Amino acid sequence: MGKFMLINGPNLNMLGKREPNHYGHKSLLDIENEVKELASSLGHDVECMQSNHEGVIIDQLHKGGIEGYHGIVLNPGAFTHYSYAIRDAISSITTPVIEVHLSNVHARESFRHTSVTAAVTKGQIVGLGDYGYQLAILALDRMIRGIH
Repeated sequence: MGKFMLINGPNLNMLGKREPNHYGHKSLLDIENEVKELASSLGHDVECMQSNHEGVIIDQLHKGGIEGYHGIVLNPGAFTHYSYAIRDAISSITTPVIEVHLSNVHARESFRHTSVTAAVTKGQIVGLGDYGYQLAILALDRMIRGIH
């Protein structure tokens, strides 16, 4: 039915190894597989990618808009707090983007409290661990089906 993209930003390739008290014990591959399984059960396909490079993430956002993806789940990692280039890439496409963060960024260091990307996304899910990705897929599914 739908085609989604899951984009993970810098350091998320280290999930399961990096600060498990904030990010959990699952690897990025574990999370990607769970997201694909959920999406498939709803009749959707998901393309997953991760990059530590801002320009690659921007290219993927553009691809999602140009190639007619139905939705994008994005965890921009640290780029959340300062990448106006990623913000501009999100605002340049009509594809809905949902921002996801594993940890509750508002309960952490003050520099993490500001997201320059959130204002141009369809919504933001924070602090629910890896389940936040699944919630984003469910939200995109509802958008496609016209359920608000």
